[in-house]
Amino acid sequence: MSDASITTTCCIAGGGPAGIMLGFLLARAGVHVTVLEKHADFFRDFRGDTIHPSTLELMHELGLLEEFLKVPHDEVRELTAQIGEARVKVADFTHLPTRCKFIALMPQWDFLDFLAKQGKRLPTFDLRMQAEAVDLIEDDGRIAGVRAQTPEGMLDIRADLVVGCDGRHSTVRERAGLDVEDLGAPIDVLWFRLSRNAADTPETFGHVEAGRMMIMLNRGDYWQCAYVIPKGGIDTVKREGLDAFRQHVLAMSPFLGDRIGELDGWDKIKLLTVAVDRLKTWHRPGLLCIGDAAHAMSPVGGVGVNLAVQDAVAAANILAQPLKERRVTAEVLAAVEARRALPMRVIQRMQVFVHNRVLTRVLTSKGRIAPPWPVKLLNRFPLLRRLPAYVIGIGVRPEHIRTPASAP
Repeated sequence: MSDASITTTCCIAGGGPAGIMLGFLLARAGVHVTVLEKHADFFRDFRGDTIHPSTLELMHELGLLEEFLKVPHDEVRELTAQIGEARVKVADFTHLPTRCKFIALMPQWDFLDFLAKQGKRLPTFDLRMQAEAVDLIEDDGRIAGVRAQTPEGMLDIRADLVVGCDGRHSTVRERAGLDVEDLGAPIDVLWFRLSRNAADTPETFGHVEAGRMMIMLNRGDYWQCAYVIPKGGIDTVKREGLDAFRQHVLAMSPFLGDRIGELDGWDKIKLLTVAVDRLKTWHRPGLLCIGDAAHAMSPVGGVGVNLAVQDAVAAANILAQPLKERRVTAEVLAAVEARRALPMRVIQRMQVFVHNRVLTRVLTSKGRIAPPWPVKLLNRFPLLRRLPAYVIGIGVRPEHIRTPASAP
C-alpha cells in the first residue's frame, strides 16, 4: 500500500527531453501535469549535448529563443571529421531554412533546467524530483496511474493518462508488458573526461582511424570524450590494461599527452551500452510511450534528443485538447504513434546502415583508412553537404507548436 495518493490529468514518468518538453507544453495549454524525475537533478554525463536547428526553431515558436540562447553554448555550423590523415567536411548547416543555422552544443542538464524553469512558471505544471516510477496502477485492464518511490515514501499518482518517457530501460514499458523489437547495435561507447586547455581547438570533432573511433565534445573547461568500441568489447579493453587504453586515446588526439594521466583508474571511464530498439505498439488504454521509451536510438547523428523533443511536440499537439476534455481514446493514442513512427523508422534504418556499413568496417580494419567515396564527394562539392545537414538538423517530418497558450 502507498503512503499517499494524488490525482492529476497526465502523469509523465521521466524528466528527460521528451518528458520535460511534453509536460511544459501540456501545462502551457492548461492541462494539469505531474512529471516524475527519479534523480535529484538533471546532471548526467551520458546525455546528448546537441540541440539541433529543429529544436531551436521550436524555441522560437514558443517565444523563448532569445532567452534560451543566453544559456552558455557553442555553435556548430559545419560538421568535420578526421578520417585517417584526411580532414573532411560532411555537413553545412548555414543554408537551412531555419532561424538558427547551427547546432547548439549545450549540456543537456542546462537544456532541461531551462525547460523546467519555464514549466514552473505555470500553475498546472508539477515537477517532482527524486520521484521514481516503479509500477503502474491498473483498473479493469486500463492503466490508471503510477506508483512512485519518493524520499517521503511510496506515492500513488492517479491520472487519466500515463506517458512513459523514462528512457531506453523504461520501467513503464516493462510494467505495461509492451513488446520490444531489438534491432541490435554493433558498438558500445566508453565515456570519460579530460581537462581542456585554452590553446586547444575549440571545435567538437570526430576522429576515425583503422580500428578506432573517438568523438570529443567541447564542454568549456573539459573535453567529454566518447571512445567507440565493438559491442561487448569492454572486457578486451580492460584485459589490455589502462596504459594501453591511454595510448589508444593519444593515438587519436596526441595533444592530450600532458593530461592523459587524469585517466588514473577504470572508475574514470564509464561504459555506455548502445541499443537500437522500438516498441511494436507504443500504447495501451491509459498509457503512451514516447522518446527513448518507445524507440532507443544510436548516438550516430546525435539525433536522440531532438527526436525525443519532436515526439513530445507531436504528442502535445494531439493530446492537449482530448486531455482537457477527458476523452483520451485508443484512437487518440494511436494517432501519436502514427505521426511519429515514420521519422523514427527512417532514422533507425539510417543508423543501422551506418553501423553495418561504416562503423563495423572501421572497427575491424587493420590497415590504413581513407574517407569512403560518398564522404569524398561531400568534401569536393560543398553543395552536397546541405543534404546531411538537413537530415541531421531538421530531420524527417519536423513538428511545430500547435498547442495554444492557456489564459493565465
